[in-house]
This record gives sequence, structure tokens and C-alpha cells, in this order.
Amino acid sequence: MHCRHLLIPLLMSLSVPVNAVVPGLPTRDQVDRWLAPLGADRSFDTSEAIDWGVIPGPFYTPELGIGIGVAMAGLYRPDSQDQTSQNSTITLSGYVSSTGAIGLRFTNHSFLAGDRWRFFLPGMLSHTPTYYWGRGFRAGSDRRNQQQYLSEEIRFTPRLLRRIAPCTYLGVGWSLDNMQASGFADRQKTGPEQEPDGAAVFSSGPLLSLSYDSRDYLSDPRRGVNASLQYIRYSKPTGSNTRFDSGTVHFSAYHSLDDQRVVAWEVNTVLTQGQVSWNMLPSLGSSDHFRGYYPGRFRDRDILTTQLEYRQSLSWRHGVVGWIGGGTLASAISRLGSERWLPTLGAGYRFAFKPGMNIRLDYGVGKGSRAFYFQVGEAF
Repeated sequence: MHCRHLLIPLLMSLSVPVNAVVPGLPTRDQVDRWLAPLGADRSFDTSEAIDWGVIPGPFYTPELGIGIGVAMAGLYRPDSQDQTSQNSTITLSGYVSSTGAIGLRFTNHSFLAGDRWRFFLPGMLSHTPTYYWGRGFRAGSDRRNQQQYLSEEIRFTPRLLRRIAPCTYLGVGWSLDNMQASGFADRQKTGPEQEPDGAAVFSSGPLLSLSYDSRDYLSDPRRGVNASLQYIRYSKPTGSNTRFDSGTVHFSAYHSLDDQRVVAWEVNTVLTQGQVSWNMLPSLGSSDHFRGYYPGRFRDRDILTTQLEYRQSLSWRHGVVGWIGGGTLASAISRLGSERWLPTLGAGYRFAFKPGMNIRLDYGVGKGSRAFYFQVGEAF
């Protein structure tokens, strides 16, 4: 109910005081009543197995065009007697767009046995018309290399983590990615079908991780540090088309200035070696680490990104953020950082709909590129 008209009242209510009556605009109390049947009432009903909240909204990204998304978030506690672990969460973002794209992105964070164990499951399914430019900065900078194709992809990366010291976790898991590329618009251009791996790529391999995580809440951290190392080995015995290795080094820190303001900072590096499949090459451009760029336009063996974000809570459910950052890529680790850097900056709106869970609407700007994102939870 009221879903089709929901986003406009939310944004317009930003400037309407709680008890104010402005002709033509709903009050905040009215919006709260509309959201209550959708579960977006900023409360956690522990009597429910999973307490769900749902909010629809528009989005725009370079790869998907204009579309409608539905964000769902569920809170639950695997053990109702566990008072140590933070709330476990499930988030789902589904979409359909003007380009014919259909997709689902999901993340599950489960905290178990007094936070001694953690189970994380990010994944995605997509049917998306998109583009391929090739490898390296020069290829991505030349629009003549742009080759349109249809990407059909399934990706899962489950991880099980065990606490081995205060805030320190050792993890094992698996990475699986199945890519089917088809519908090439111009076969005279270099595209995925000309890559050594071909247009159909299957990548599968075991994962090891070590992390130090003192964040107070994963989906909306206000304080703490997250430092992690991750290694994945893809090989033919584990089902992959080719053999290659992927390593990720991540660091993020969060500093609460007061009850309303947070400064967050991160550095993220992905390094690969071996016969890396074209679709598994690290790339600049995502809704998390490098907003404002077309995913996959700039891809190579190694990437490095960093960003600084300021987060400000406002009255009622509202909040805003602003960020600035940069990223680079290279064909070898020895050259990483010496190649050209690309900038990213942007601003976003936050709308609280579950404890520690925000809907985020981000507008990112890069060099000759921009994008609008509709997601659940903070970017990092």
C-alpha cells in the first residue's frame, strides 16, 4: 500500500517538522503509519523468526539505466538467549530496469554462539545487458572498444569464521561464479568471445581469510576497525575453467565524532596471478568500493581503491553522507600506484527503516561518468 508513491513523501518530509502541517505533503507521522505494514518501523520484533522490512524505490546506474528496485531487510537472532552477538541480518535488493536487466543481490550475516562463530553469505543473480572494453586503463578510456553483450551471472561466496582471539577471526569458504556472455552487438570488436577463456566461464575455488573486526555493527558501523586478508585459489580440480589466484587486502576504520556524525575511511586492494578469466579480473566501479563508474569498464590484474566518507544523522529517519576517493589499476603489482588515478566523489541520502539498517540513495561522480544507487546498508 502506498508503495508507488512512497519515495517522494520520504524525501519531501525531510524539511517538514514532526507536528507541522503543510498542504499537499504528508506529515512524518503519516509516513510512519504507511511504513508500519511494510515492517519499516525502526523496531525489531524478536518474537518473529525473521523480522522483515520492505521499501521500494527508483535507481539509476550506468550499466542498468533507470529502474525500480525493492529493498528488503530482515533481522533475527539464531539464539534468543545470546546477548553477546549483534543482530543477524539478511538483505535483498531486487531490480528491473529500462535496459531489460533483472537481478537480485543478497547478503546474510549470521552471528552465532556468543559471536564465536560467524557465517557470511553474499551473492547475486543477474540477467544484464552490459559492455566490455577490454583490459587495462587505455582500453577502458577508448569508447571505440565498447562492445555490448548480455551477461547472465550467478555468484556465491559463503564463509564460515571462527574467533581465535578477541575480535580476530579465521575463516574458510568457497567462491563460485558462473558467467554466460551472449548477444554480442559488434563481432568486429574485441569482446569476451575473443578472450582465451571464451564467452562461458566457470570459476570455483576454496577461500581462506583472516580478519580483525571491532566494528560495533556491520551494516551501519559507527566505531571500530575492520582489517582483513583473503585468498582464493581457482583451479581445474575444483571446477574452474582456468587456474589462478586472487588475494584481497582490506582496511576500514570508523570514528564517531558524536551521536550524529561519523567519519569512515577505507583502502581496498585486489591482486591476481595466473590465467585470470576476463570476468574475474578486478575492476574499478561498484556500489561499494568505487561508486560513479561503470562496473568492468576499467579492469586489470590488480586494483587499489581508497575513499573517505562523512556521515551525518539528521532529524527523524533522515541522514546524509558525502565522500571522496580515488582508484588505480595495473597489469602487475610492481606497477600498482604508478599508473593513472581516477577520482570518485559523491553524496547520498539515508533513510532508517530498521535498527542499524538504512536504505541508501547515493549519487556518485567519476571522470566522465556518474551513477545513482539504491541499496540496503552502508557502502562499507
